Amino acid sequence: MKEEATTESNLARGAIGLREVLFQSITAMAPAGALAVSVAVGAAYAGGALTLAVLFAFIPCVTVAISIGQLAKHLPSAGSIYTYPARALHPAIGFLVGWGYALAAATWGPAIALMTSVQIAGVLTGGEGTMFHVIWIATFVAAAFLVLLLGYFGVQASAKAGTILGAVEICVFLILAASLIVAAGRSNTLAPFGLSLATVKGYAGITGVFAAAVYTVQAFVGFEAAAPLAEEARDPKHTITRATLLACVAIGAFYVVTTYAATVMFGPANFQEFAASPEHGSPWFALARSVWGVGWLVVFLAVLNSNFAGQNAFSNAATRTWYAMARIHLLPSALSRTHSRWRSPHIAVLTQFAYTLALGAIFGGLFGPVSGFILLATLCTTIPIAVYMLINVSCMTYYLRYRREEFNWLVHGVLPLVGTIFLVPVVLTALGLAGSMLKFVTPLPYPISLCGPILGVLYFLGVIYLGYLSARHPERLKETTRIFVE
Repeated sequence: MKEEATTESNLARGAIGLREVLFQSITAMAPAGALAVSVAVGAAYAGGALTLAVLFAFIPCVTVAISIGQLAKHLPSAGSIYTYPARALHPAIGFLVGWGYALAAATWGPAIALMTSVQIAGVLTGGEGTMFHVIWIATFVAAAFLVLLLGYFGVQASAKAGTILGAVEICVFLILAASLIVAAGRSNTLAPFGLSLATVKGYAGITGVFAAAVYTVQAFVGFEAAAPLAEEARDPKHTITRATLLACVAIGAFYVVTTYAATVMFGPANFQEFAASPEHGSPWFALARSVWGVGWLVVFLAVLNSNFAGQNAFSNAATRTWYAMARIHLLPSALSRTHSRWRSPHIAVLTQFAYTLALGAIFGGLFGPVSGFILLATLCTTIPIAVYMLINVSCMTYYLRYRREEFNWLVHGVLPLVGTIFLVPVVLTALGLAGSMLKFVTPLPYPISLCGPILGVLYFLGVIYLGYLSARHPERLKETTRIFVE
């Protein structure tokens, strides 16, 4: 297939370099915020084997990061996440990937804003009373509005903010982890890296590791967020390749060190209780108090900083994906408009703001802010896991079909296959299908169990729209394979 290219993009071309693109991925992963909530929730299933669950998530995510880098070398595009499978497999598959990924990236906005609001309200009120609800609602709206402002004024302002915020949170938690490991003294052991501590009732052994992996993979989701910035990055074919892999490896190591530190300090035997009361903030705050005293406030601010940076990064990824799909008339054309001065997709940014408020009100109102966050976060994780599997398949297929002379059996064959196999039980667990298909995996409880039915409805609508496009506008589907930068 001929690799045509055009220069029709109205985004700010060449506006950001490797540092900003790297921190787009890092801040989308929201490492401190993920530790405070997502990874902590995984402890309820893996117990003291949480670090093993992190490693279980790390392996397939690294393979996906490699696949994205290999594809980005030849297919740099703001629509990268859907362009890869569209080129390698079929435009219809590319459309469904774009449909799902745009929803997932956009849904991280309200999910992270709910997490932020719960942590602030929990610390200020102890998680009880009318003021808890007043504060979480007010802070939720404020977080959404601040991200709106950053996104509206262009990628440079947004990316620079992400770089600063990301560096701060990582430094704070690495210093805290070192303090915890030292304070744990003789409690330091290699046991958290094995199954002997996976003793949670109903989730013992490998069952608990698979269930926890839904949340530890969740902590990695976002390393691919650099890819949609390809049209705004300098030298995108190399920048995206380096940024995705560096982000995944660096934050993977970060999670291993910090979860190990928390496990040995808290106590491996009772680690399933680590995240027992999210309404009271985060268990990391109590750990920080135990070694830093009033210095725990620094950790609290680092977590808030992480949440905000992650929400901002996913807003960038979502709005660029919407922009790319609207540009080829798969979504309303208004979403492809860019601001005359800031060169931001400002209509998409405003749409993201409205979407965040709407979903926060619905899920926070129906299930409460904690359960609402967990359900939304599980939805946001399940789609990317499926997308990651397709990206790995796309990498193998693309190099076999179009770049046979560059095909490497390890990079384009073995690694993508291994990563895909690792993710199968995780995605089945999140969808609630594992109980019937894999007997060693236990389904997740209500309301998280609603994830499968909700995704079923969303993709049913997507398939209907796909049928309409195939019948009436097949040329639009073909445009998913188009590259807009040279």
